[in-house]
Amino acid sequence: MKKNFQLDSLDKKILSILTKDARTSFLEIARMCKVTGSAIHQRVQKMREEGVLLNSSINVSPKGLGYGTCAFIGLQVNLTSVRSHEFVFNHIKNIPEVVECHHISGKYSLLLKVYTKDNEHLKNVIVEKIQSIIEVVGTETFISLEEGFTRNIPI
Repeated sequence: MKKNFQLDSLDKKILSILTKDARTSFLEIARMCKVTGSAIHQRVQKMREEGVLLNSSINVSPKGLGYGTCAFIGLQVNLTSVRSHEFVFNHIKNIPEVVECHHISGKYSLLLKVYTKDNEHLKNVIVEKIQSIIEVVGTETFISLEEGFTRNIPI
């Protein structure tokens, strides 16, 4: 987002509506905001250009697809080579069970969010897909017992 771009009250109202239901039509948003549909379209386009809105997507339930185990895995990477981190990251991108990868500070270089069908599947992902990457020198796994909540940042 550019430093001089500021959200005004209309932008915030549009975001509030879209974060509740991204399928809300621009005409419906315009009606709720008492402005024209083209004004909403222009505002949404501007927020996309500024990087405020990243995309419109459908959230799929991992459990609904049979992925009952969620885990977070901290990866220690061999840091003796400058290319090690990039090498590991490029391998991690190709593991479909990894749904998020964060570059972090501290004991670990990467923090992964992983969904698997069950604990046996999780073990296979860790051993066969992650720990088999030559530059990974250690992992620590935290199994999520239940997601308490997930939300967008306040608008």
